Amino acid sequence: MSPDLRFHSFVFEQTIDSEIVIACFDHLSQIISKPTLVVIDGAPTHKSDAFRARLEEWETRELYVYLLPAYSPELNLIEILWRMIKYHWLPLSAYESFKDLLRSLFDVLKGIGSKYQINFAH
Repeated sequence: MSPDLRFHSFVFEQTIDSEIVIACFDHLSQIISKPTLVVIDGAPTHKSDAFRARLEEWETRELYVYLLPAYSPELNLIEILWRMIKYHWLPLSAYESFKDLLRSLFDVLKGIGSKYQINFAH
């Protein structure tokens, strides 16, 4: 997600490991059309040897990765996005069943940037 709410998501119903994160970054590196900076947190999948081994390859495709300092969720746009999704955009009915949660979450994800927006200006 960019500050102007251009948004690309990946959704999985399984445990996310380094292999999956690497595949997502590989995909992103293939579809970008200009130099792109991705800001990531210190999740173990982002700090794994396998992930770090791919950084130079992604940079050759103009995909750059910046690791946030520890304990700085206020700098992580995705943390802000998830807070908005969980506490503002998902209806209470989304929590009635897993099926309802998935449907509501997909609806919100599709609407980010149009129906659902975050104003980062103070």
